[in-house]
Amino acid sequence: MSSTDYNYDEQGQFFPYFVITVTALVTVPVTISWLRPSKELESTASRIESNFKPEHADLIEGQRKKQKRRERRLKRALVSVGGWLVICWMAYLMAVTARTIPKIWDPYDVLGVSRSATEKQIKSHYRKLSVMLHPDKAREDPAKNITKETINDHWVEVTKAFKALTDEEIRNNYLQYGHPDGKQSFSIGIALPKWIVTEGHGKYVLLMYALALGVLLPYTVGRWWYGIQRITREKILVASAGKLFREYDNDHTDGAVVGVLSSGEEFNEVLNGHKADNGLSKLEQKVLADGTSLSGVLAKKERQKLDDLDESRRRKVLTLLWAYLGRIELDDENLNDEKYEVAPVALRLNEAYTAIALAYSNTKAVLSAYHTSQNLIQAMRPGASPLEQLPHFTPTVAAAAEAEKSRTHMSIQEFMRIPAEKRKARVVAPGFLSASQFEDAMTVASQLPVLHVERAFFKVVGERFVTPSSLVQFVLKCRFIPPGATNVPAVKSSDLEDIDPEEGDVAAITGRKDDKSGEKPIQPPLAHAPYFARNHAPRWHVFLADSKQGKIAVPPFSFSTFDKPIIDETGKPTFNVQTMKMQFGAPPQAGSYTFVMHMICDSYVGMDTKMEVTLKVEEASKAVEMGEEDEISEPDEDTIAGQMRTLKSGGVSRSSKPRKRVAQDDESSGSDTEGDVESESETDTETDTDEE
Repeated sequence: MSSTDYNYDEQGQFFPYFVITVTALVTVPVTISWLRPSKELESTASRIESNFKPEHADLIEGQRKKQKRRERRLKRALVSVGGWLVICWMAYLMAVTARTIPKIWDPYDVLGVSRSATEKQIKSHYRKLSVMLHPDKAREDPAKNITKETINDHWVEVTKAFKALTDEEIRNNYLQYGHPDGKQSFSIGIALPKWIVTEGHGKYVLLMYALALGVLLPYTVGRWWYGIQRITREKILVASAGKLFREYDNDHTDGAVVGVLSSGEEFNEVLNGHKADNGLSKLEQKVLADGTSLSGVLAKKERQKLDDLDESRRRKVLTLLWAYLGRIELDDENLNDEKYEVAPVALRLNEAYTAIALAYSNTKAVLSAYHTSQNLIQAMRPGASPLEQLPHFTPTVAAAAEAEKSRTHMSIQEFMRIPAEKRKARVVAPGFLSASQFEDAMTVASQLPVLHVERAFFKVVGERFVTPSSLVQFVLKCRFIPPGATNVPAVKSSDLEDIDPEEGDVAAITGRKDDKSGEKPIQPPLAHAPYFARNHAPRWHVFLADSKQGKIAVPPFSFSTFDKPIIDETGKPTFNVQTMKMQFGAPPQAGSYTFVMHMICDSYVGMDTKMEVTLKVEEASKAVEMGEEDEISEPDEDTIAGQMRTLKSGGVSRSSKPRKRVAQDDESSGSDTEGDVESESETDTETDTDEE
């Protein structure tokens, strides 16, 4: 009669399997997430070559390493390493304890005969064994640990094996139940050593389960849920987003945006404890002193805001941000370190502020947010000369370089268009730059990715006209032309055309088709930002605005990767024409609509593009009429109608000419088309370019 026994894992045969399974469920995914290479653009882009080392380069590099340590997630590394150590230990125990697992009882193995042996062969072999192994004939051998008891036990096993192969009833028991004695008791091994629940340890097991299920599990789930609920899509705290929203104003200038960003809760981690008060007085004296680069920047309103702040932490954050933007030496290592630490936090908060400004669709507020991003990345105060982005260019050097500019600043592009000798004469002098410093600055300037618009137009895929409420594509044809570039090739007219995708290719029509055929996305070099304690991949934001209302008509589309190489293998610019597209719904009424197109680079000052573009929306009936005209086919030459048409045309057959629609400027429709082989549809725009 069978029974079921529950027993504990006395020999530790099952316990390692249980532990290794549970540990692997946690360790494997944690290890994958820890070791998986980052797909962020900042981890894959190249760098602009430069030998420039800013002041306190060691502090800036220290902040970058600190951020990398956070990104590596030390906790995940510890969990991963610890988990694999446990798995290795359990695997070792499995290998060791496997030797003590008893073998399955096999009568053929006990008798030492093959499974193909006949009954006659089995009986013959049994008689031979009885001569050697029978208790009356076998002899004890203490040297080999052979005693009378072992001889008797062995003979019992041999006899049982012989009967299992020759006796009908015993043989049936073996074949049916795997044992000559019939059905055995069913044993379930609990994968826990017996000592855990014996000898008074039971209460500790109950306590362990109570802590795991009643405390640890709810705490882990609650912390995870609270963590994802307290972070917005822009990766900032919900509390910070609320403060930014409350302080937002459509009329905020670049300097006012900096004041709003100082309200972020993220700065509490940077200036925790006594750090909020340490050095605050000295910091304010340095920033507000006369004769600094901020003297003409901090307006009365910004100074008043700083004076009105009662909270010491926010007061210090705002002062540190202005010290960073003004590149002010604080004569204190801790203060300088904090100065470089708050800037990346402010940039992250600025992304949330930009989202708020976009929700209000106010052009001025959005531009202020984008300009603040440029200032934070380049460590430049609002209104500073774009030339200060170059290595060694201080406000004094930039002023000397802008000799011809009186009211407005000179961009890097304008400066690089000045003859080289004249540029050098302006800034290479005692008290300004040395020859080597000038060369370093020019080397960096010649590598900056300036995106130049070659053509901008609207189109509807597969159509010759833009009709009301149709899905419009705004297409930009651009080239990266570094400042001071020479021998720039002319643009091919074919590169300025936009070929319609094949009919039914939804991915290409919607702009989601990967034209790079599985290749890695092509991106510009990382932003040259020696004072910014993070790697940053430049992004270009393109949007259309209504200049009359001061509102954004089409929200920004952001571009960080492109479809053609920007530089070749030798590091020289390719001047390839890049295509950038953004889609939106056409106005519901026919007419001409003039927008102001803004293309803003978030990483560099003075490299934005502003231009007017006109969208011509035709009546839907006109598109239908043109479609019907296109469908009228010409008669074949071998027909009477065809021959008459040939005579009317002066004996020249149209079919002998290549069938090609020539692009023509149609002011009434605002569209031009070309080609029969590859369908193209483009709607011209009247553009006035003003590269800022």
